[in-house]
Amino acid sequence: MLFPTLTFAVFFVIAFTGNWWLRPNRTLWLLFLLAASWTFYGWWDARFVGLLAFAVAWNWLLGGLIAAARGGAPSPPSGARVLLALAVAVDLGLLGWFKYYGFFATSLVNLLRDLGFDLSPRIVHVTLPVGISFFTFQAISYVVDIFRGAIRPMRPLEFAVYLSFFPQLVAGPIVRASEFAPQLANPADPRFLPMAEAFRLIFSGLFKKVVISSFLASEIVDPVFAVPGEASSLEVLVASYAYAVQIYADFSGYTDIAIGCALLLGFRLPQNFDAPYRARSVREFWRRWHMTLSRWLRDYLYIPLGGNRGPRAFVYRNLFLTMLLGGLWHGAAWHFVVWGALHGLALIAERHLQERTAWRPSPVLAWLLTFHFVSLTWIFFRAESIGDALTLLGRLLTAPGDAPLVTTPVLAVIAAALAAQFVPESFTLRLQWLYSRAGPALQAAGFAFGLVLVDALGPEGVAPFIYFQF
Repeated sequence: MLFPTLTFAVFFVIAFTGNWWLRPNRTLWLLFLLAASWTFYGWWDARFVGLLAFAVAWNWLLGGLIAAARGGAPSPPSGARVLLALAVAVDLGLLGWFKYYGFFATSLVNLLRDLGFDLSPRIVHVTLPVGISFFTFQAISYVVDIFRGAIRPMRPLEFAVYLSFFPQLVAGPIVRASEFAPQLANPADPRFLPMAEAFRLIFSGLFKKVVISSFLASEIVDPVFAVPGEASSLEVLVASYAYAVQIYADFSGYTDIAIGCALLLGFRLPQNFDAPYRARSVREFWRRWHMTLSRWLRDYLYIPLGGNRGPRAFVYRNLFLTMLLGGLWHGAAWHFVVWGALHGLALIAERHLQERTAWRPSPVLAWLLTFHFVSLTWIFFRAESIGDALTLLGRLLTAPGDAPLVTTPVLAVIAAALAAQFVPESFTLRLQWLYSRAGPALQAAGFAFGLVLVDALGPEGVAPFIYFQF
C-alpha cells in the first residue's frame, strides 16, 4: 500500500477514526492498531504477515528471557549473553535468508567458476519481504537494550504494536522501544494534536516524492543510468546531482509522510533527515542523513566493535567495517558494498586529516568537497552494477558532446532543491505557526489545495519508494 494513493487515504481515514474512537479501551485500541498495521503490511503480500508475526513473538519471548536471566546484576551474566546471541542470530538469519541468500549463493558460484569449478546448482528464488531490514533492526535494538539494562520488557500486545506500527513499518524511521513505549504508556491527548505540523510534513513529503523525485527520475536519472555507455560527460555530472536530489526527496519524503501520519495518530517518531546536503564533512553528512540508521549503526555496531577505543588502526578498522556493513544493509549487491566502503574510507581520511595535519578547508570548500563526494558515490548506489558505475565515471571524464537531457527545468529543480537545504528552520517553523493560527476550515482548505497541487504537478501513477527494496 503506497502512501500517495487513494487506497491509503481510505485506509488512513479508517485507521485514524478507529485509533481515537477505541483509545479509551486500551486493549481494543492496541488490537485495532495491530490489525491495521498487519492489514497495511499484508497489502503487499499477505504471506509475509506470518513472518512479521514470528518476529514479534520471537523477540518478545527472547527479550523476556534475557531480562529474567539478567535480573538485577550490574553486568549481564553468561546466560543472558547466550540468549542475546540466539535472539540476534535468528533475526539476522531470517534477514540473511530473505535478503542475502541469492547474493551470496550467486557470488560463490561465480567465484568457483573463476577458479575452474564449473558448477550449475539450482539457486532458489527468494522474494524479499518489504521492510524486513527495518523491523529486523528494531527487533535487534529491543533485545540488545534489554540486555544492556536500558529498557524493561514490553507487554506482548504493546511490543507487537511497536514492531508493526504501520507508518514506519516498511521504510523507517528506525524507532527504538525507549522512544515508542512511553507514548503507549501515556497516550496523547486528542485536544492537543500538532495538526499544523502533521499537515506540513505530509504535504512536503508528498511534494518531494510525487513531484520532485518523479520528475528528476523520468527526465534525466533513469535515462542516463539505463544506458550508461551513451551519456555525455555533462549528462553524467548533472544526473549525479539529480540522483542526489531524487533519493533525498524520495526517502525524506516517505519519512515526512510517516512522521506526519504518526502525529495524527498521537505518536511522535524520531526525525530522520536534517538538511544533509548542507554538510561540510562526510561525518556530518551521516549525522544528517538517515539519522536513525546512523545512530543504530553507531550504537549497535560501531561501539560494540570498539568504537573510538584502542589504537588508531583499530578505530579506522571499526569505521570501515561499520560503513561496509552499512552499505551491504542497503542492498544485496557488490555496488552497495563499494558505496559503503568508499564512505568508510572517506571517514577514515577525514579523521586522519583532522588528527594528524593542520589543514582545515574553508566552509565553502568543505561543503563543495563533501557534496561532490556524496553525489559521485551515489553513482555506485544507483547503478545496476560496479561495471555500470565505472562506465559512468569514465564517461564523466572522457565523453564530451551534446547533453539533450540537461534542460533548464532539470537544472532549476536541482538548484531549487539544494537551495532549500539552506533555508533556516526558523523560517519553516514560522510558516507552520502562521498556518496553525488559521481556523480548522482554512487549514483543511489549505491542505486540500496542496493535495490538488501535488496531483496536478505529479506524473500519472506513483512509483514505489526507493528504500522499499532495502
